[in-house]
Amino acid sequence: MSVLSVRNLRKVYPGKPPFVAVDDISFELKEGEILGLLGPNGAGKTTTIQMLMSTLTPTSGEIHYFGRDFARHRSELLKHIAFASTYVSLPANLTIEQNLEIFGRLYGVPLKRLRLRRDELLERFGIYSKRRSRVSQLSAGQVTRLMLVKAFMIDPKIALLDEPSASLDPDMAKVVSSFVLEERKRHGVSILFTSHNMTEVTEVCDRVLFLKKGNIVADDLPRHLARSVRTSRLKLVAADQMELIGKLATEANYAFEIDHRTIEIEIKEEEIATFLQRIVAEGITFTSIDIIQPTLEDYFLSLAGGTS
Repeated sequence: MSVLSVRNLRKVYPGKPPFVAVDDISFELKEGEILGLLGPNGAGKTTTIQMLMSTLTPTSGEIHYFGRDFARHRSELLKHIAFASTYVSLPANLTIEQNLEIFGRLYGVPLKRLRLRRDELLERFGIYSKRRSRVSQLSAGQVTRLMLVKAFMIDPKIALLDEPSASLDPDMAKVVSSFVLEERKRHGVSILFTSHNMTEVTEVCDRVLFLKKGNIVADDLPRHLARSVRTSRLKLVAADQMELIGKLATEANYAFEIDHRTIEIEIKEEEIATFLQRIVAEGITFTSIDIIQPTLEDYFLSLAGGTS
């Protein structure tokens, strides 16, 4: 069952010529699904989420939540939808507690339940001790965590997360990933989020959409997209003659990087055996060999660069 259905969504900014930020995209978010919305800067990710929250009006297209037209039932539907983004600010002179209490009351959450859930999440994200601090006194990473508390404090049915791990150190980013998975498991929340962290996306997302220049150019499982990259990386450790290995790679038109006695070569998997035979024929010995399979990040880079 789809909890969010987007049909032919388009956003055009007037100008000479007009700028098409989002170009006729269609997709669905299923109940309990975690869907990544990925793409290079300027691809249309944030614009799409803004339209899904009605902070930006689409030029054309339809958005339905739970089978209901968002344009006609906006106020009622927004009660079940949470949004977190470091690109949206909270009143800087109010404390964390004040901001969250105002926000929770706007959503109609009973005060006792609101405070219990608020404190639970503040503890989870390591900012409970800052609860009486003004937002203006918080670091960028603390603001990111506060936005996540704000989003999940209301126990939403759908969460739209724009860069949920931005400005976070690796340990806290892992806390966020674990939390997102737990929320889906415990409460069945459906989540759409943008991220530049491909490791996070691979670990968390059931499915990913790739946007490029306002168009959806891929819609698949993370592992399937990674496997579609034809180039693997061959990592060799040799005692010497690293320059000769680099020369052989150049002659074969392979990109490579050398770091002391290690060389990493971008190569199609079916060509690895032939290349290794050439190395052996030159009398070069290597002490270690590793074939690194392509990742979602490799797919992202190939897509952003316009290659296939």
